[in-house]
Amino acid sequence: MLATLLAGFLTGGSLIVAIGAQNAYVLRQGILRHHIGAVVLVCAVSDAVLIAAGVSGIGAIVDRAGWVVDVVRWLGVAFLLWYAAHSLRRAFRAESLHADRTGGATPDSRRTVVGRAVALTWLNPHVYLDTVLLVGSIAATHSGPVDGFGAGVVDGRWAFGVGAMLASVAWFSGLGFGARALAPLLARPRAWLVLELVIAATMLFVAAKLAFDF
Repeated sequence: MLATLLAGFLTGGSLIVAIGAQNAYVLRQGILRHHIGAVVLVCAVSDAVLIAAGVSGIGAIVDRAGWVVDVVRWLGVAFLLWYAAHSLRRAFRAESLHADRTGGATPDSRRTVVGRAVALTWLNPHVYLDTVLLVGSIAATHSGPVDGFGAGVVDGRWAFGVGAMLASVAWFSGLGFGARALAPLLARPRAWLVLELVIAATMLFVAAKLAFDF
C-alpha cells in the first residue's frame, strides 16, 4: 500500500505545484495572513472531492459532458479577468501596497476571501480534466487489493487517491502558511507592487490559456 500511496502523492503533487491562478491566490492570502486557514481548507477539501470523484469513475461522465466544461471555461475566463483587473487596481494604488493590509481599509471578509477561493478552484475546467479525469484514469491502473496497514485489504485505486489528497493538503498548507516568511521581504510598497503585477499577469495568462485553449 505504501508504494501506491506514494504514487498517488507524487502524481497529485505534480499536478498542483505549477503556479496557477489558485496557487497565486493562496500565496497572496498567506502573505497577508488573512483567513489563510479557510483558504487552505477550501482548496484541500475541493481537491479531495474532485479526486474522489475521479477515483469513483465520475471522470467518464465529465469526459462526455463537453458543454458543461465549456460553460465552466467561460465563467472562469470572466472571473480571472475581473480578478486581474482588481490586482492591477491594487498595484497602482499606493495605499494598497502593504503586506499587512489589503488597501488601507477594512480587510476582505472571510466570506469574500472564501468565495474567491471557491471560484478560482471550481471555475477552472482544467481541474475537471486533470484532477478528475487524469487522476481517475491513473488510479484505475492501481485497481486491485492492497494491504491496508492493519485495516484489512483496500482497493488500490483509493490508496492512490488518498496519496493524491495528502499531496494536496501538504502543498496548500505549505504554500499558505509558509508564505508568512515572505512578509518581511514585501514590507516595501515597491515589492508588493511587483507581487500584485505578477498575480495579475498570472490571472491574465490562465484566462488566455482557457479562452484560446493553448
